[in-house]
Amino acid sequence: MSSLEQLQPLISPPPIEFWPPAPGWWLLLLLLPAFGFGLWQLRRLLPDKRPIVRAEQPLDPVRIAALAELAQMPKPYDGAPAGAWLQQLNGLLKRLCRNHYPYSQSHTLNGRKWLAFLDNRCPAAGLTRWMVLVEGAYKPECKLDDKAIAGLTQAIDTWIRKHV
Repeated sequence: MSSLEQLQPLISPPPIEFWPPAPGWWLLLLLLPAFGFGLWQLRRLLPDKRPIVRAEQPLDPVRIAALAELAQMPKPYDGAPAGAWLQQLNGLLKRLCRNHYPYSQSHTLNGRKWLAFLDNRCPAAGLTRWMVLVEGAYKPECKLDDKAIAGLTQAIDTWIRKHV
C-alpha cells in the first residue's frame, strides 16, 4: 500500500455565510454610528472657514452726538479759510478717542502719528491721505475746494460710525 492510498478523501469546506456576522463585526456595527456622531459634533468645534461679514453696529449715544456735531459744523465753502474748521474736526476726533480709548494717550499724538492712530482704528475711513487735517490748521489762509471738504467730511463720518 502506498502512502497516497492511506490518505483520507478531501472534505469540501462549508460554504461561507454572511449571517450572522462574527462578534467583531457586531462591535463595529455599534461603533460606526457613534464615530459618525462624534465627527458631526466635532465639526462645530472647528473654526469656520467662511469670512465673517460684520454688520454695522447700532450707534451709541456718544457717536450719535458726534455725528450731529459734525453735521452742524459750518463748512468753509467758497474759499473761506478752513483752519478753524480743521481744528474743530481734530477736537471732535480727539474727544472721541479720549472717550473710547482712555489708555491709548491718543490726545498727545499729532501729525502723521495722529492720522496713523486714526487709520489703525478704522482703515475704511482712510484718514492718512488727509494730511491737511493736521497741517491745515497751522497754515495761514488754508483753503479747501468743495470736493475736498465733502471728502474729508465723509471720511470723518465713516470713522465715527465704524471705528472699533
